[in-house]
Amino acid sequence: MVAIEVENVTRIYQKYSARHRFQTFKSALVKGDLFQALKPDELVTALDKVTFKVEEGMTFGVIGENGSGKSTLLKIIAGITKPTSGRVRVEGKVSALIELGAGFHPEISGRENVYINGIMLGLTKQEISKKFDEIVKFAELEEFIDAPVKTYSSGMYMRLGFSIAINVNPDILLIDEVLAVGDAAFVPKCLDRIDDFRRRRKTILFVSHDLSTVERICDQVMWLKGGRIQKIGDPKRTIDAYLQDVAEKKEVDFEKRRRDVEVTQHWEEGRRENRWGKREIEIKKVRLKSMEGKEKHVFSPNEGMIIEMEVSAAFPIKDFVFGIGIFNSQGICCYGTNTHLEDFEPVLIQGEGKVICRIEKLNLINGTYYLDVATHKRDGYPYDYHRNLYSFLVSSLYKDEGVARPEHHWEFSPEIKIKPPQDRGLARSKRE
Repeated sequence: MVAIEVENVTRIYQKYSARHRFQTFKSALVKGDLFQALKPDELVTALDKVTFKVEEGMTFGVIGENGSGKSTLLKIIAGITKPTSGRVRVEGKVSALIELGAGFHPEISGRENVYINGIMLGLTKQEISKKFDEIVKFAELEEFIDAPVKTYSSGMYMRLGFSIAINVNPDILLIDEVLAVGDAAFVPKCLDRIDDFRRRRKTILFVSHDLSTVERICDQVMWLKGGRIQKIGDPKRTIDAYLQDVAEKKEVDFEKRRRDVEVTQHWEEGRRENRWGKREIEIKKVRLKSMEGKEKHVFSPNEGMIIEMEVSAAFPIKDFVFGIGIFNSQGICCYGTNTHLEDFEPVLIQGEGKVICRIEKLNLINGTYYLDVATHKRDGYPYDYHRNLYSFLVSSLYKDEGVARPEHHWEFSPEIKIKPPQDRGLARSKRE
């Protein structure tokens, strides 16, 4: 049986610029531009002919970048917003946790808001009274339930809203990213209750940027981009396709920033020296590549990198060293090495050639890094030194601190009760 059916749904918003902000009806009449003033500056298509079905009892994930139409879609399914065109059919009682604090009146107490929200979701006052203690206990707000909601933190808002949404016993639960504001102790509790809903074959529509949780709890995943469906299907395959698209976008954005920096460096050459040496041996070209040989500038921590240098010596030279250095954005050296330190013995270089350094796994934390490359004599005399002329980005979902990310794992004795990340739904994707 189909619980949610969305057919050719399009939602178009009217966007007005600042010139409309202080326009009044009277001034528009005086100027004679009333109809022109009422026209929007731009029409924004939040959703474009979106069609999909969610079977009863399915946990259906929706992923995509900010502005892709995820929240708009949930609001339409919840009945908060109407589609510009298309049709939505929902079978069963719907409970939505979409906007933090939506439906709460800030001036009245949490107790009164529980009753108001419960009635809005279809419960009688008697039914709410029976569930009231359970709602407050789950939200962990026993001490604050009679305080005005305006005094609540964002985490308290989320806890109360989630607790009400799940305790009205809905057939369909809509959740939009609100778990992101929950504290470390409460989010696993929410995920446990979501797992309970799944076991009871309730239908869940789950929007989140936490891809590991989406992959763990969802039966199917839909990827939205620019209001259009890019892919629907197996969670891992859909998430991988989305991550690949994000990586390609980051590559384009980083390349643009890198070129802008190169232009700035060119204009600043008089004030800052980025390259020095008489170039008896010249480094003519430097390329960063994946282990498959594709030129790129965005890497994951678990990924390898090839540093390729095209070099040229105008005459025979017997004393030479090639080296690299990797620095983070604070200028801290993360790694440096050269052929002399690694006991390579120079014999002869003449004419053109290539020097390739293969780093099997970067193991760096998330951030921007700068690369030094150099060729010099064993005593340090520089032939050609390039300082911070090349950069790359390490894009990671891990939350590490410091510089490097060494491979590691945790072990605990039986006396220590602790849930591993994949069970709590808080682990970041290991695919990167």
